[in-house]
Amino acid sequence: MATAVTTTDFSQAPINAKLSTERKLRLLTDMVRIRRFEGESLRQYTQKKMGGFLHLYNGQESVAVGCVSLMGDDDHVITAYRCHGHALAVGMTMNECMAELFGKATGCSKGKGGSMHFFAPDKNYWGGHGIVGGQTPLGLGLAYALKYKGVKGAAMCFMGDGAVNQGCFYESLNMASLFDIPVIYIIENNGYSMGTSLARSSAFKSCLAERAEGFGISWAKCNGTDIYEVRAAVQAAIERAYAEQKPTVLEISTYRYYGHSVADSKHTGGYRQKEEIEHYKQNQDPIQIFKRRLIGEGTLTEEQYDVIDEAAKTEAATSAQFADESPVAGEESIMQDVYFEVDRQTEAGRTGRHFFND
Repeated sequence: MATAVTTTDFSQAPINAKLSTERKLRLLTDMVRIRRFEGESLRQYTQKKMGGFLHLYNGQESVAVGCVSLMGDDDHVITAYRCHGHALAVGMTMNECMAELFGKATGCSKGKGGSMHFFAPDKNYWGGHGIVGGQTPLGLGLAYALKYKGVKGAAMCFMGDGAVNQGCFYESLNMASLFDIPVIYIIENNGYSMGTSLARSSAFKSCLAERAEGFGISWAKCNGTDIYEVRAAVQAAIERAYAEQKPTVLEISTYRYYGHSVADSKHTGGYRQKEEIEHYKQNQDPIQIFKRRLIGEGTLTEEQYDVIDEAAKTEAATSAQFADESPVAGEESIMQDVYFEVDRQTEAGRTGRHFFND
């Protein structure tokens, strides 16, 4: 049940051929903004302005931006703990994201979530989850709700290559196939799970998405360094979800430049070598590939790119200043935003009967 986009020039795929100059530049800008935000986050982390974990997205920008760029009003996104890129791609501001990293009250989760728990329900963005694979049944639930309500939409559920070995993912695949749920499972395969190469962690050496065969689910694999290819592959999955309410498993090959988290000291010279990282930066960087593509198309100039890059750099630096100057949450907030019903004093919140009623 494997599927693939037939054209090799993905810029000519229908979903890409109709892109305006403005939209193409927006895609590039979104990717550059993620890159600059992550760079500023790393600088602030090393200055001890934030604590906890920090999972950087450098090198994978075309995946989040390419996928999210196809969202309609009734599409939803949920992801794992490497969530900054998806958050910015759906339209969250650098200020609220950086403030969350700083643990400040102005953060998107009011300083209580940190790096792994960005949320924006108003943008159909449901996190940001720290439990490996824990978002996969939640993504299924989002998609089930769409079908239950008769809404034409899809839920894109992102995960890393390490999450595909979690049991809850296979339970979710079984239900998605059994009940025809419009969920799109997107595996961002950066090759190393936490610090274990795919060759050592998977019985399927060449393809993770192929596991969908066991559940009768359509699957595909694409190259994540080309945002045009990402969009073409995801669009096919979205059309399947809309027209047939069928699930898809999509594996997108990508690469992270930094460690699993900033605490991962063995990502160079340990389970991978510096030369490998530099090879990807020089030859497979998604931003540089798209930049060269747009220059070749006559859509972009080097001068325009410099303006985009400088604006993103300034925006990221400004967000760090905003976060640094923001207040921390007061002690009284510790009991707030725990239960929806309690915060709003609904009947369930007052009586404690959240699940069962007479």
